[in-house]
Amino acid sequence: MKSVLIIGVGQYGTHIAKRMTELKCEVMAVDTNEERINDILPFVTSAQIGDSTNEDFMKSLGVRNYDVCIVSIGDNFQTSLETTALLKEMGAEKVISRATNDVQMKFLLRNGADEVVYPEKQSAIRVATKYALDSVLDFIQLDSNYSIYEMKIPKEWENKTLAQLDIRRRYNINIIAVKINDQVNVPMPDTYMVEGDIVFAIGDIKDIQKCFKL
Repeated sequence: MKSVLIIGVGQYGTHIAKRMTELKCEVMAVDTNEERINDILPFVTSAQIGDSTNEDFMKSLGVRNYDVCIVSIGDNFQTSLETTALLKEMGAEKVISRATNDVQMKFLLRNGADEVVYPEKQSAIRVATKYALDSVLDFIQLDSNYSIYEMKIPKEWENKTLAQLDIRRRYNINIIAVKINDQVNVPMPDTYMVEGDIVFAIGDIKDIQKCFKL
């Protein structure tokens, strides 16, 4: 069971806190807003009202004892930056911080964040990709180069096996799963493609476009 410190429980932090509690984590939530703390308290292990830029308050939390510290402050970048730096100075094992633009991301990484999440950008890219390309049912970005795409199979794939299609060699992408009648399966070379099948493909967008003729 992981122990998690979440600083900032606005909408984004609240979603994280609730989900991590569902995943059996011990969650400590911190915010300066009493109403937010009262709202989140039934869903977490414990919660405190406090200023995350105050060194004495942060020491009282014992930040070294948490497996991960998440700074999900979205409305005050200066506070987010100071909190991130203070957590690392106090020996936090892993600090994940939220950014709302590219400049913030760079500063957070320079000031101690082990990882930066950029939910607005990530969500925008996902929505844009999903709705710009008719064959794309869903999309998960892994890094700047590779993503996982949930795709309708092209007409020319029907009645052929993955071995016959030879996708990896021809297009430099991997088919990591196939959904048949809403059942997701690990594909084998002899997996037979039929109309209505959906595949999960991992690769670069240019290779995906070439392979699926987007």
